Amino acid sequence: MKKRNKHKESFFKKIVNAFITICLTAGMLWGLQAYSTSTGLKFVQLSDVHFLENGANTTFKMTGASPQLLDDAVEQVNEQSDLDFVMITGDLIDKSFEKELKAVLPHLEKINYPWYFAFGNHDRCIGGYLTTDVYLKMLSESNANFKFKMPYYSFEPKKGYKVIVLDDIITSEITSQGNIGEEQFKWLKKELDKSKKDVVLIFMHIPITEPFASPNHRLRNASQVQNLIESYKNPIGVFQGHYHAAKVTQRSNVLYVNTPALVSYPNAFRIVNVKKSGDKAIFELNWAETREKTIQKMAKMLVFSGSIYTGEAKDREGIYEVKSRR
Repeated sequence: MKKRNKHKESFFKKIVNAFITICLTAGMLWGLQAYSTSTGLKFVQLSDVHFLENGANTTFKMTGASPQLLDDAVEQVNEQSDLDFVMITGDLIDKSFEKELKAVLPHLEKINYPWYFAFGNHDRCIGGYLTTDVYLKMLSESNANFKFKMPYYSFEPKKGYKVIVLDDIITSEITSQGNIGEEQFKWLKKELDKSKKDVVLIFMHIPITEPFASPNHRLRNASQVQNLIESYKNPIGVFQGHYHAAKVTQRSNVLYVNTPALVSYPNAFRIVNVKKSGDKAIFELNWAETREKTIQKMAKMLVFSGSIYTGEAKDREGIYEVKSRR
């Protein structure tokens, strides 16, 4: 009888141990899955570099100092830890010549992280050699991470996050206004449809939301694009440039972020941390100014009012909670 009880107890212990092992394994797998979907994302947004190899400063832009400003920004980027990518939101070069793009690429090749690009209105010329195809080809030859064949594209930097890069530049006429064409609009809708469970990050040059009114620089179909984006319920961040000014606007589950220019006062860029947590995303916006302080002081003298471009404190830095709509 005692031997049988021992056998029963041994068998029972084996079952209990097996059950505990299964539970622990399941818990570990769940934890790993939860970690992979909630891991934060960290990126830098650089905008309006307006690189000019042998340029002169103007009444608004420090184009003569643009190489130094870019090199300082690259150094600061490389000092960051755990960056997932760098995004340049347009006007990388000031004059749309092949020689200027060739000149700026060695500076960008020093970035230690993957970097990407959205077209600005200064980047291509109408009827000139530096077409969209030529520009994309030169970028892909210089940048191992950039292999896109279209001026608008998407990718997934991490599970649970979707990056969408738009090309809202009009190439059929000389203008500083922008537009999202019908074909690209349909593509954007398909991308958003596929990403309803993700935190979506949209990057573009000409903004949907203006930091200040400027009819000559506006996105012509801004309301149409805005209505589309705001029809979705998941957390969405829209990162924009063009106006050389800082402004942050939140509309329910969509955060619109206008980032200033590197080439003009305040000569700044953004370092952004995004953390997905359940049905919300936490956006931490950090502000980085050039360390070329002599250039920055000169740049400030060239603008009528620096506060127009720096915005309020909340437009420079802050933590924003963006919840999914039910």
